[in-house]
Amino acid sequence: MTTTHPTALIAEDEPLLAQALAMDLLGTWPELRLLAPAHDGDEALERALTQQPDVLFLDIRMPGRSGLEVAQTIVDDWPTAAVLPLIVFVTAYDQYAVQAFEASAVDYVLKPVQPARLATTCQRLRHLLSQRGGGVGEDALLQQLRQLLTQPAPASERLSVIQVSSGNAIHLVPVDEVIYFEAADKYIRVITAEREWLIRTALRDLLAQLDPALFWQVHRGTVVRASQIAQAVRDESGRLVLSLRQRPEKLAVSRLYTGRFKGM
Repeated sequence: MTTTHPTALIAEDEPLLAQALAMDLLGTWPELRLLAPAHDGDEALERALTQQPDVLFLDIRMPGRSGLEVAQTIVDDWPTAAVLPLIVFVTAYDQYAVQAFEASAVDYVLKPVQPARLATTCQRLRHLLSQRGGGVGEDALLQQLRQLLTQPAPASERLSVIQVSSGNAIHLVPVDEVIYFEAADKYIRVITAEREWLIRTALRDLLAQLDPALFWQVHRGTVVRASQIAQAVRDESGRLVLSLRQRPEKLAVSRLYTGRFKGM
């Protein structure tokens, strides 16, 4: 990724804002080769994985997936042997988000984009690109992007039981019996040793009610009880896969969360 003419993809649902950012980038960084912009989160994800640009400028709020969701999925699905792209979030002013971005290896620019701030961002990107050969700095990027993407939701009481419906009955499933949770469309599969249930909630809301010391997120859609992990091994493609103590399934670990298992 130390190419003389790096490529960049802008994901912005407002065409005029996308055009303005493109013009500012070309003026600030003439060597940058801009790909045709993506107009929503789903298109941004598809285009990023297909075209593999060096830099992504992601609007935080877009139709379909948000910029944060696009970033997480890209990290999960990016080819194992390829160096991850650098990511810049474009956001309206939000102090909480800005504080998170300031501490991250990724960068951000605020709307409306100011030329001086964009010039600083481009200078930083040039430097990072020059250091990215062989994956240099990638561990830091993953660690800090993980921190950004997993900012805790507002604190809430820990769950002790989960209410699930089955026909006309409501069952109470003790959280202590859950082996893992898996997001499935608008539902979450609740997996115990004997069976599985479906609940309708967002994974982020569920995570806020689970003890992070007991339940580990290992993929954008999977949270597993740590004590139920028997081993972590690399498959033929280099992906990390978990074996469980009381279930036959193998759980894939995304690139974003492999750092948890370096000690194993």
